[in-house]
Amino acid sequence: MRLLKIGACALAAAIVDAFENTSPFVFFSSSEILASSPHIATAASLSTTLNLELKKCPSDIYIIVSQPGAATADYKSQHSTPYLRRCVSGEDKHIRSSFTVPEVLGEIDTTALSNTLEQQCGAGTLNIDASTGLFDIVDDMKPRIIKVDFPAPPAGSDRPTSFRTNDLFLSNLLSILPSPNYTVIYTTTPASEDHRHADFEPTMYEMDKTMSPLVHMDLRRDISMHATASGNSSNGTSLPLFERYQYFTPGLFMGLFAGSILLSILYVAISVVSSLEVSYASFDKENGPAAQKKLF
Repeated sequence: MRLLKIGACALAAAIVDAFENTSPFVFFSSSEILASSPHIATAASLSTTLNLELKKCPSDIYIIVSQPGAATADYKSQHSTPYLRRCVSGEDKHIRSSFTVPEVLGEIDTTALSNTLEQQCGAGTLNIDASTGLFDIVDDMKPRIIKVDFPAPPAGSDRPTSFRTNDLFLSNLLSILPSPNYTVIYTTTPASEDHRHADFEPTMYEMDKTMSPLVHMDLRRDISMHATASGNSSNGTSLPLFERYQYFTPGLFMGLFAGSILLSILYVAISVVSSLEVSYASFDKENGPAAQKKLF
């Protein structure tokens, strides 16, 4: 039973750690693409599904977005990514297929997706750095891969603003595409440990506002006594003998208590043994077992 509990705890810890190292994935397209939408998936299985669908060359333009340092909680608010939410929820009638995976374990290889489109569809690649905000779309009839690299969002109160800015950038990019037939592959990577725990700050409590004056005076008196003792300890022999040394330690009390129990057990045992009354005649040979056998 204990081994089962230990195994269950280890499994729960592994699951919690796995969900901490996951990030969401979003896919939507103006073409009809059939794909399932699981709640959790590995990056390898998701990449296999995407490669199979992209080999069919369903669109003219493919936007591959890379958003580092993201988590599922960053997209739950309606104000953080309104355009992305509208595309996935079906409000945009131009989007004919979409699916999301809230928890993706691992990192999707966007370079492999680009290679598949270049080899199977003959698409050219255009890299856009969203941190500069400048890009130039080539208006030609050739299939195009547009790779958008968003910067990692900061920690703290400016984090939702960063996602809102990236969402607006994606909206403006899609509005100026030369072709209305496009597919968006929105990949993310998990946030680092520093950003994950940056919002957790220690809380300071005011003892004066929550405690009664009597309790606070007792605490202050106790603190002052300790401060006086620590200040006088530097003088060596200035303190009394019983304040410089501790004679009755908890270990000594436990030893005395255990010893008293053992002594009481020993006293009972000696009392029982001493209460036994055996006559000397029972050790005589004539009255012993051998003499009884002779009678028969």
